[in-house]
Amino acid sequence: MDFIVRDDMGEWRVTGFYGWPTVLDRHLSWRLLRILSRQSTLPWVILGDFNEVLFANEMKGGSRAQWQMNNFREAVDECGLSDVQFKGYAFTWDNGQAGEANRQIRIDRAMATCGLKEKFPYARLIHLGREWSDHSPIKLLLDRWVGMSDTVRKFRFEHIWVREDGCEGVVQHGFDRGGWDLMEALSECASELQAWKKVSIGKVVKVIATKRRQLARLN
Repeated sequence: MDFIVRDDMGEWRVTGFYGWPTVLDRHLSWRLLRILSRQSTLPWVILGDFNEVLFANEMKGGSRAQWQMNNFREAVDECGLSDVQFKGYAFTWDNGQAGEANRQIRIDRAMATCGLKEKFPYARLIHLGREWSDHSPIKLLLDRWVGMSDTVRKFRFEHIWVREDGCEGVVQHGFDRGGWDLMEALSECASELQAWKKVSIGKVVKVIATKRRQLARLN
């Protein structure tokens, strides 16, 4: 998958990549990576399963031949790529074995050119939770605060709300609307609660304020 995006940020390129799974064929991955790099000078991000690591600390259990990692690094350097910062559990693949036989590796990643990082300085890759697959899904986010306004960032949940009928349903609906993106889900949840508070809690707040004024006059 290789395509050009045209939006209000101009033109930039996205490539989905899958590296050869067999070690002896992996040089074909790096040859393809170099070919893709020469096809365009647009800001570029490439992501997917590269079936290789850049450094030994990207593995937990097992070992890797140094020349394998060197070949990958050389191709990445020639293409002017560097890692997009990730958030989440460090390893994206697990062989599912227990104990000393367990192997965990970071083989899924996103890399970008300097031009792409200048265009999207807050780009980051999210390592999502692994459930049925041996791989963790990855999600590329480009905006600084996806769906999160200043108002939402200042939002504060009040514990007393949990006693009110409907609060749980409002929270659930907000998270359902946000989907897999945690920041988006929190944003939707906060927005839903703000609207619900004005209708359901607002009357209570006004009554309390009125009673306090009445008590103040009596004192």
